Amino acid sequence: MMYEKKLPINLECGLHLFMEVMNGKWTIALIWSIHLGIKRPGELHRHIPKASRRLLDTQLKQLHTLGIIAKTVFDQLPLKVEYELTALGKTLIPVIETTAQWGEKHREILEPFFLNPK
Repeated sequence: MMYEKKLPINLECGLHLFMEVMNGKWTIALIWSIHLGIKRPGELHRHIPKASRRLLDTQLKQLHTLGIIAKTVFDQLPLKVEYELTALGKTLIPVIETTAQWGEKHREILEPFFLNPK
């Protein structure tokens, strides 16, 4: 079950909808990691070690519910699960790339505010 917010969600414009989809702290990292070919839950956790397994599992479930990623459960023991981007999920890759380029372009200006908060 997805987390239910106490405040109503404003979906009047596409930006708000986008922000709701990308809302989770590790959402972009998960999408990017899956894009890079990291498909198994354990591999994703090792690739994003600062995130708790529980939080990653919750965000993977949300991305699956939204249709951003597909989940394949293999009928074998031990249980094997793999994730991949759906067609909808793949449309986020250029947006993430552009956002990352913006961050790199403005790193000199912005980074000091995060390294030395006043």
